[in-house]
Amino acid sequence: MSYKNFGHLIEHLSIDSNKRKVAAVMAAEDRHTLEAVCQARRVGIIEPLLIGNKARIKRQLTILNEQASDYPIVNVETTEGIVLAAARMISDGKAHFLMKGLLQTGEMMKILLSEQAGFRTETQMTHLSIVEIPAYHKLFGLTDAALSVAPDLAQKKIILENAINTMRLMGFDRLKVAILSAVEQVNPKMQDTVDADALKKMNFQGNFTDCIIEGPISYDLAISKQAAELKGYESPVCGDVDLLVVPNLVTGNVLLKALRYSAQAISAGIVIGGKAPLVLTSRAAEAESKYLPIILAAAASA
Repeated sequence: MSYKNFGHLIEHLSIDSNKRKVAAVMAAEDRHTLEAVCQARRVGIIEPLLIGNKARIKRQLTILNEQASDYPIVNVETTEGIVLAAARMISDGKAHFLMKGLLQTGEMMKILLSEQAGFRTETQMTHLSIVEIPAYHKLFGLTDAALSVAPDLAQKKIILENAINTMRLMGFDRLKVAILSAVEQVNPKMQDTVDADALKKMNFQGNFTDCIIEGPISYDLAISKQAAELKGYESPVCGDVDLLVVPNLVTGNVLLKALRYSAQAISAGIVIGGKAPLVLTSRAAEAESKYLPIILAAAASA
């Protein structure tokens, strides 16, 4: 299926409150993090498991007019202890995904990626954004605009696999994928076109199943059927794309920000490729910016 907007996705997740996902929230004493977590709990999508300084967490819950007794709290006061406790909850099947609260990202990731945490898998961790724009008829994915700086073909294959697998868990099916470039022809002087063609051929060879991969293809043809018709370009992906794969981080970052600030886009992202989805928002982000990634992580949790 596809989702018209984030509201449609939230509605889909809220149908069965018996399938709430457990979120292990690291250093949960951050007010904006707790606001977002409480909101997701109220709509029936998650059950939070709060890890950090118990007294501070209870104080923030009280400020938010929440009953602290309604929330399980694990009292841990060191960054290492908090991260390792959260990772252990994933390994033990007690939580479905992780969320960063009042922690420094670099320090947290160093611990989370350590052998002791056991959170890493054999694949690399990548980033997936889900985007809603008024001018398009459904939500679509965009990857990788945050972690993979200049991926080679092997890394792009992993980025694509991670995104496809994650979006399937979210409920998307028969994904239409566009491997973006500036042109539609393979040009040996433009490595991204060569890589895009290789990924498309992998699709024909069965490396990626239950999806249609087109590339190299420009953004306008991927997003607009009319533009494709004017240029005489035929593909079922045109005007109905579900997933955009960018050639590098700069392209993805610029595209995502352009959509947000110039096309009224709403977007949210999660880190994938570990043992569970990871909500990794800025400590300075406000509650609304933290809420939608929680929705995505819950939807992407097995």
